[in-house]
Amino acid sequence: MYFNFGTKNNKDMSVAVKKCEYFEDEALLVEEPQAVYQSRRGEKAEDIDFEDLEKTVNVWDKSVKVEENGYYWKDAPFITNGNLQFSNKPIVVELFCGCGGTSLGFEMAGFDIAVGCDIHSPSIDTFKSNHKNVSTILGDVRKVTPKMISGLLGDRQIDVLIGGVPCQGFSLNNRKRHENDERNLLYKEFLRFVKALKPKAILVENVSGMKSTGDFVETIEKDLRAAGNMKVKSKLLFAPDYGVPQSRTRLVFVGVRGEKEFDFTEITKTHGPDTENPYVTVKEAIGDLPSLQSNETATKYKKEPFCEYQKLMRNNIKNNNLTNHKSPNHPKDVIDKIKNTKPGTPIYPKFKQRIRLAWDIQSPTQVSGGIRPQFQFGHPADDRGLTIRERCRIQSFPDDFVVSGGIVQGRVQTGNAVPPLLAKAIALAIKKYL
Repeated sequence: MYFNFGTKNNKDMSVAVKKCEYFEDEALLVEEPQAVYQSRRGEKAEDIDFEDLEKTVNVWDKSVKVEENGYYWKDAPFITNGNLQFSNKPIVVELFCGCGGTSLGFEMAGFDIAVGCDIHSPSIDTFKSNHKNVSTILGDVRKVTPKMISGLLGDRQIDVLIGGVPCQGFSLNNRKRHENDERNLLYKEFLRFVKALKPKAILVENVSGMKSTGDFVETIEKDLRAAGNMKVKSKLLFAPDYGVPQSRTRLVFVGVRGEKEFDFTEITKTHGPDTENPYVTVKEAIGDLPSLQSNETATKYKKEPFCEYQKLMRNNIKNNNLTNHKSPNHPKDVIDKIKNTKPGTPIYPKFKQRIRLAWDIQSPTQVSGGIRPQFQFGHPADDRGLTIRERCRIQSFPDDFVVSGGIVQGRVQTGNAVPPLLAKAIALAIKKYL
């Protein structure tokens, strides 16, 4: 069971409570959550009748509105001016940017990132710290205007407008998934900016579950064509084909102006069948990172990289400094649960996607985990959940990419992100049409 208690810095903070025992939200893993409850300010766990709540509220009931992350910015959009340097590189603006996986991939492909916009405060902190010259808008996109963005660009024209539209309502990993989820219609906000800003190309990314949820794919393609006066196509892309050590499939919409229609075969596969490289495994992804037990931290590497993927991830590291490699603080029963789970099998029978990873496989799809994300995967050899650095590796974020916000909000960011190596492959193909 999950409950909200107390305040910190004038913000409601989430903690998890199992009956009347208290653990930090980073530490507790509940096998079968049954209820969601917003406490009154100052209310204590021991004052609540848990059994009564279990009878009255079902967290999986689709009629119950999904809780929002407590770090969402509800005030007027907060704008931070960057210092975009003049160059001949194409300009990118990203809405629903999250921590910036797509933008990082475009940067790798030779684009300049001008503006990132998102409602999640820790994501914007991460975005800013990893894109030094970027301008950011923290706020609900429904309150953001195209003029706010054009004002940050000066005289420069947008080449590519990206939208990682919220996907929880479509996600196959969401047990409350349904086509009437209000988050499914946020793509209409993206259309406003396409019409006003007139980019040369657009990229919209979402989960594969959209394909089987109503007629959203056809509707979005039609709406994007009309908004941008461009040809729009969509396709499912499999992340391991582009060097990502994770069995993650994403639905990608690409629109371009002009006579040509985007050809998805120009997105070059680098790994898997018909290439010279096998898919990257979990061991290749994280096997060089220091071993940790529960609630331990490592700030230096202890091993040399032993494969090309690890060398790529550590390419820009200086002074052997390792960041974001802190393990979750688990209760003993959770440690024992992971210890007794065979690698490659579910830790909790009713949650099949939450497995203990095995060294010789690709990770299953990494997800954000909801409003109070618990650990999703167990480490193959250590009896614990993954660190944020390990989650970054599984998403193909290099080790010089530092995630802000702590373990819990780090899970949100890494779970929602587009793998940078996948985004890089898409960006290289789009570049040919500009």
